[in-house]
Amino acid sequence: MVEVGQPAPDFTLSANNGQTISLHQYRGKNVVLYFYPKDMTPGCTTEACDFRDYHPKFSQLNTVVLGISPDTVASHDKFAAKYELPFPLLADPDHEVAEAYGVWVLKNMYGKEYMGIERSTFLIDKEGNIAQVWRKVKVAGHVQEVLQYIEEHLA
Repeated sequence: MVEVGQPAPDFTLSANNGQTISLHQYRGKNVVLYFYPKDMTPGCTTEACDFRDYHPKFSQLNTVVLGISPDTVASHDKFAAKYELPFPLLADPDHEVAEAYGVWVLKNMYGKEYMGIERSTFLIDKEGNIAQVWRKVKVAGHVQEVLQYIEEHLA
């Protein structure tokens, strides 16, 4: 389980923009790393669009936003294009990064158990350490809460 104060687990994943992205390439910037279950679903779309709408403010605070889900790069391409997302979406089809961050969990829907992403956000500071963690995220108001935390603690 990743905790506040620990170094953030590094990773390298393919992104929707055709790039390969590693966490360590963002040293010197804050990173909002948000894990979400699936492209094109209602809650995930709302969350992505909220991050999109507040993206200029995150940029002003020297903060990069990265979204991660088990979806493919092709799915991310469609999702990012449809909603004009200005930040990379990273494909974690083997859920290795989700497991490293402790967000690949047993879920239960309508009495059926399955493994999936627990919607979570990790704020990583300029030195590459976990500054804050939000688990079991409720989408409404979440992006504003993350932004406020950065303004108060990392700006």
